[in-house]
Amino acid sequence: MGVYSRIPSQVRAIFFDAVGTLIHPEPSPGAAYAQIGQRFGSRLDPAEIRQRFPRAFQQQEDEDARTGYRTDEARELQRWQRIVTAVLDDVSDRDGCFAALYEHFARPQAWRVEAGAARVVSTLLQSGYVVGMASNFDHRLRDVIAGLPELAGVQPLVISSEIGWKKPAVGFFAALVQQTRLPAEQILIVGDDADNDLAGARAAGMPALLFDPAGLYADRVPDRLTSLEELLVAEAR
Repeated sequence: MGVYSRIPSQVRAIFFDAVGTLIHPEPSPGAAYAQIGQRFGSRLDPAEIRQRFPRAFQQQEDEDARTGYRTDEARELQRWQRIVTAVLDDVSDRDGCFAALYEHFARPQAWRVEAGAARVVSTLLQSGYVVGMASNFDHRLRDVIAGLPELAGVQPLVISSEIGWKKPAVGFFAALVQQTRLPAEQILIVGDDADNDLAGARAAGMPALLFDPAGLYADRVPDRLTSLEELLVAEAR
């Protein structure tokens, strides 16, 4: 194993969150919703969509919390149908619009890789770490990652809809233990969500780092990264 100052010495596996950490939608969800919505008669501009999307997304997050963070492919399909319906409420063909958006975000071309991620993944793999992904996504993530050569070697992919639990549920993190056959303290979580990634991992007994490039948690969270490449800073000797 490499000797890196931000990676605890006992760690043998590093799991990254997907959306917001390793990958980002390109164009943004607001722009994609506006472009595709217009094809189905929507007159909403991107600014209005950017205001609506977080509210609709949070409503579904709250629903998942009420049901104990249990999930599956059917639930994930339902949640995105509800989000699209709430955001694009003026389209002429709701089913067609949803299908187009659902397919759009299944394409690797709809995503960009975080700056420096390719080097970080490659270096960590060469250093002997298991480098995986831990995501509240659905089966589409597998096709997305398969189409992004910068992330080649990232395995296993632990996806909430496939294992039945969403972060921050302890059951989600237990799946990482099962798949790696490592104790929780040897699995490091890196993600951009203070509740799902940081608090969720720690509640499951795993070390965690918050990916916070915008410095939103600078005054509240000491264990944070402003760049993924900070993981490769060598430990002083």
